[in-house]
Parts: sequence; C-alpha cells; structure tokens
Amino acid sequence: MIPISVVKLDEAAERLAVEVIRSGVIAQGPMVARLEREFADLVGVEHAVAVNNGTTALVAALQVLDLQPGDEVVTSPFTFVATLNAILEAGATARFADIREDDFCVDPAALADAIGPRTRVLMPVHLYGQPADMDTIGPLAQKRGLGLVEDTAQSLGATISGRGAGSFGLGTFSLYATKNLTTGEGGMITTNDAVLADRLRVLRNQGMRQRYQYEVAGHNYRLTDLQAALGIPQIASYGENVKRRKDNAARLSAGLADVPGLRLPTELPGRSHVWHQYTVLVTDEAPVSRDEVIARLTESGVGCGIYYPKTVYDYDCYRDHPRVIADPAPVADRVVRQCVSLPVHQHLTDGDLDQVVEAVRKAVGA
Repeated sequence: MIPISVVKLDEAAERLAVEVIRSGVIAQGPMVARLEREFADLVGVEHAVAVNNGTTALVAALQVLDLQPGDEVVTSPFTFVATLNAILEAGATARFADIREDDFCVDPAALADAIGPRTRVLMPVHLYGQPADMDTIGPLAQKRGLGLVEDTAQSLGATISGRGAGSFGLGTFSLYATKNLTTGEGGMITTNDAVLADRLRVLRNQGMRQRYQYEVAGHNYRLTDLQAALGIPQIASYGENVKRRKDNAARLSAGLADVPGLRLPTELPGRSHVWHQYTVLVTDEAPVSRDEVIARLTESGVGCGIYYPKTVYDYDCYRDHPRVIADPAPVADRVVRQCVSLPVHQHLTDGDLDQVVEAVRKAVGA
C-alpha cells in the first residue's frame, strides 16, 4: 500500500534528541527557544511561541484577544474539528462563511457577509497547504476593526504575495505527526505584536512570568525540549521537502489532467502551495461516485483519505449547540461529498507516482 502520509526522522533529529536526554533538561528549555527562533524566521515574523499542540495554539490565540461571552468568531465550515473546538473552548460563538471551490478556503465575500454586530475575530483556515485570500481578508479585518487568527495548521511555508501564511495576524500552526514539519505533537503561534507574544508566553506557563509570580490565570501549554529536538533539523530541509511535494503534485496533475469528472487542485496566482494534501474532487460528471473511487484505489494499493467527510458542524454534538451558528454553505456541502486526497508526500518514488496516476485513472474509468 502506498500510504497517504509517511513519517521519517533523520539522524540529525536522533542526535538532537539524544543531546536533550543527556542534558537532563527535557521540559521546555533551550531547544524550544531555538525552535521558536528558527520557526519565526521561516514564517517571516518577529515572534513564535511554542505550545503543546495545534489546538492549543488556536485556543491561546483566541484567549489573548480577550473574547467575552456572546462574541463571535467567523471561520470556515470545511476544516478539521479543532478549529471549531478551539472557538468553543475559548468561550466564543462560532459562525461560518462558505468556501471557494478553487482553493477550498473561506470565500472573502461570504466572510464579509457573515460579519455581524457580535463579530470579534475572523479565522480563515489555510487548507491543504494553500493559503486563503489574505490580500482580501487581511484588509477586511483591519477595516472592520476585527481580530485575525489564521488557522495555518496545514500550510507552514505557504505565501500570499510573497508574505508568509501566519504573518497577517496571529498565526497558529500544528506540528502533529502527519504535518509537513512535525514534532509528534506540538504547535506554534506566530505574531509581529510583541505585547501579544509576551502574553502568550505567560499564558502557556501557568500564568507565570517568573517562578511563583502569577500575572493571569494561565495554563500548562508548554512544549518539551525533546519534541523541539525532532523539529529543528526539519527546518533546514523544509524548502527541499516542499519542492519535492510541489514536483509530485505537478506529476499527478499532468497524469490526471484529462480524467473525466475529476477536478484537480491548483496553485492560484499570487499564492504558493506547500501541498500538505493533494485533494481532487470527483464531481457529479464523473462516471463513478467518490466512494467507489476510494474503494477501487484501496483495492489497488493506493492510500487515500477524505479530509473532511462532513462540514464541521454537521455532527450531533454541534448540531444543536447554542454557540454554533450553522448558516448555509452550499459549496462546502458539495465539496464534502466529492473530495478525496491522494499521496503527494516527499517520500514518493517515481514508480509510486506512476502507480497512483494509473490507479486513479482506472478507478474513475478513464
């Protein structure tokens, strides 16, 4: 089976991990500080604050914006559940704006329409490795006086007009095992605002600026030096790994360009794509259904995945939740029925790519 994702850590990560173990400093320490500095440089921001996972990054980013009960955060309905869970955990109300089919990200026009008198924060999700239209969303937030939190869990290193995703407001990142850069579990918050960065560092450490000097009611959101040691070597090779993902995506697109009823992902003008996922749509014009394509791919030894099978609020635990406002999202409703992600990771061989293309073509009946 050709897997949808592969986790491989090299000898450099092993050496740094051993160095941490031998140092006796395995909790948050100098390795975390080093990871933060190098991560900030990669994104192109002044500050990066490491936390224990990507969901925590979202929660903490919202918490330092001082949301009050009844305040609304507008986000995408087509995202991983952590986006919604973080809004609820921060005590806010979630409202949703529909997506665009060409980038799978929130539609700026729908986002503008969803803003109401209780809106406090816009939370675009940079999905699959391609960022949302921040050239439009950023000025929209500024004009309306709204906070801006970017869910950049899947799009580290992507850019909009040369500017890094996660640099327009408070950027939040996941370093989970399957992400393009991983520490197993982990997250990062990026910002150019020194005051917010300081508040985040205090918040993640039980509200302490110095030992037993409590300034706020905080949390334990800390990352460990062991986890940071796994991530640091990947920063040096990150550009090369993204290039391989880009090359793999190009190979897939070339091989699948003429498949009937299959809509392929594209890198839109002015935006760079880091190809966390290569997601196609099996449209209603295809001779077979999306689920039949998945069954045939699995049978042929090609791993694939549905990210995501439903809009984020379309589950019993959210459907009647008083702080989840599910406005109509017809594009997202269609995409969840049609999307399927194919292997695109940097560890694929030329033979793997040929096998994926051949399997997809046969699965769709091309």
